[in-house]
Amino acid sequence: MNPKVVVRCETDADVGAIRDVTVSAFKTLEISNHTEQFIIAALRAAKSLTVSLVAEVNGRVVGHIAFSPVTISDGTRNWYGLGPLSVLPEYQRQGLGKALMEEGLSRLKGLNAQGCCLVGHPDYYRKFGFKNTPGLVHEGVPQEVFLVLSFDGHIPQGTVTFHEAFKADGHQEGMGDA
Repeated sequence: MNPKVVVRCETDADVGAIRDVTVSAFKTLEISNHTEQFIIAALRAAKSLTVSLVAEVNGRVVGHIAFSPVTISDGTRNWYGLGPLSVLPEYQRQGLGKALMEEGLSRLKGLNAQGCCLVGHPDYYRKFGFKNTPGLVHEGVPQEVFLVLSFDGHIPQGTVTFHEAFKADGHQEGMGDA
């Protein structure tokens, strides 16, 4: 990767760029409902973006990653959901997603998080230590695309519920793409 990549916390000035990056990154992805930008806006509005980082190249926001709290039915605390992770199509496969993942996971650990889970492509996320775990599920999602990473060796058992913002579709009151 030739250009210098800066990974940093989002600022208020990044909101529009994050929306644009997210829309572009998911535009051609068939498995997407194309609501990712609304999810981020709803998480931000609910003050539930625990970690929200951007990747900048030459001063331009070209990637974004979000982490938010999840609830686990067995009562385990301090677990987070990853998503969405977005990189502009013309910057994909250049290590920006990896840089966002590594910095995001590092920051979660710095917050004493116990683990992280996500819905995503297994081949990509296994590179970061995520794996399928039969005892931990996310209802309505095929087990092969629900992946977890424990930071302390303990894998909770039960059902994971992502933040209510993950139901955002841009039509709910107060959850627009502002």
